[in-house]
Amino acid sequence: MKILPIEKVREADAYTINNEPIASTDLMERAATSCFNWIKKRIDRQTPVKVFSGPGNNGGDGLVVARLLAGSGYQVEVYIVRFTNKDSGDFKVNLDRLKESELAPVKEIYEGDDLPGIEPDEVVIDAIFGSGLSRPVTGFTAGLIGHINRSGAIIISIDTPSGLFSDENSTRKGGAIIEADYTLTFQLPKYAFMFPENDRYVGRWIVRPIGLLEEYIAKADTMNFMVEKDDCRLMLKRRNKFDHKGKFGHALLISGSYGKMGAAVLSAEACLRAGAGLVTAHVPQNGYSIIQTALPECMVNIDHHEHRFSEVPDLTPYNAIGCGPGLGTGTETQNALKLLIQNTSVPLVFDADAINILAQNKTWLAFVPENSIFTPHPKEFERLAGKSPDNFERNKLQREFSVRHKVYVVLKGAHTCITTPQGKSFFNSTGNPGMATGGSGDVLTGIILGLLAQGYSSFEAAVLGVYLHGMAGDIAAKQKSMEAMIAGDITRFLGKAMKKLHKGMD
Repeated sequence: MKILPIEKVREADAYTINNEPIASTDLMERAATSCFNWIKKRIDRQTPVKVFSGPGNNGGDGLVVARLLAGSGYQVEVYIVRFTNKDSGDFKVNLDRLKESELAPVKEIYEGDDLPGIEPDEVVIDAIFGSGLSRPVTGFTAGLIGHINRSGAIIISIDTPSGLFSDENSTRKGGAIIEADYTLTFQLPKYAFMFPENDRYVGRWIVRPIGLLEEYIAKADTMNFMVEKDDCRLMLKRRNKFDHKGKFGHALLISGSYGKMGAAVLSAEACLRAGAGLVTAHVPQNGYSIIQTALPECMVNIDHHEHRFSEVPDLTPYNAIGCGPGLGTGTETQNALKLLIQNTSVPLVFDADAINILAQNKTWLAFVPENSIFTPHPKEFERLAGKSPDNFERNKLQREFSVRHKVYVVLKGAHTCITTPQGKSFFNSTGNPGMATGGSGDVLTGIILGLLAQGYSSFEAAVLGVYLHGMAGDIAAKQKSMEAMIAGDITRFLGKAMKKLHKGMD
């Protein structure tokens, strides 16, 4: 799914109006009806609803929602927030329709007026400012937004929370912002929804289809995307009747050190479960019996050093190589990683301590094979690429790093972001906070490596691997709870995630 900048969303509106064709008021009716349909399934008719509408098109959406709710038996009060006397044309039309219907009382709020009381057991519909906001919200409207936020009522924002900038960091600009429990956004998600700075404002966001013409969206250029099930389903390779293990590749996983062999086990098992035909783990001597006992399906290549990675094995048999889980950052390990980079022609998967070593030896980045994949968490990325004041700037830095070094970066988080050598960002839509547990990243590395071994491109392995990792985590959370799930559960439910993705393909 594309994430379009706001100016292109407006162009999509205009294109739909001109080419469907449809009147702008009818498109507004359609958008608001989509929101109404979501609300009526979740909010009891006995719950009082207060709608706050500004005089622009977002306010017009709110007026339609109010009319539809009132017509469906809800107790609705409407408040027009008069921060300007300039009304949009579609707002005027829908204000007249609401007043003529006599379904709900309409009151106007001006600067200096007493603010209406809002009870905690009520629902507030926020339609004060839309996505076209051009400056921070101050003055009496800011006071109203604060009043709504403090009310304790459930807040549902239409399209975007009032006061939030859709394409940039609102917190740097200041101003009041609605703290929504739910945001019903139109057709496509907003770029600003992807970052933790805005979680307190956006709440749970839900994309509501409003029938914008797909032919415009398909042609519109963007650098940002949301990864969904259908995107990943298109990437899946089918297995044929006469395929054999040699067809699905041989992966080499360089991992583990004294006291950290669990990371090697987790990653190797995930690599096997992701479908690699053969997996070899290169581990120090003390890890031999651990791997052989925990994973009889995994072959072992033994380092001469008893406790750590210190030498590069013969790389000839392998068509996918990953390095990092539980590796350590000692001098011998650093030297061995340098040799690995210099002697490898295939893209590498770098995780954990492999990334930390590169962060200490940044000149080695020039020798990293093109289309390699880095899987850092935010602190590891900071060590590798430098500090950022916020997540918006970090995303910019992540893009720049991918372009400069011609690599893929999988920056882990709530919406794990994959950046490409072309500077594009792909935000993941699966996963949950239960995955914030030790070893989860080792599992992800194994999944991505297993996909690479099967012949998936670096792009496909990164995007599909992250999606499957998150989906398996979602299944695990339902079975185990977010609190009780551990990293191994992600691997245990990887098969169910794959079955879910395959469903409907046969």
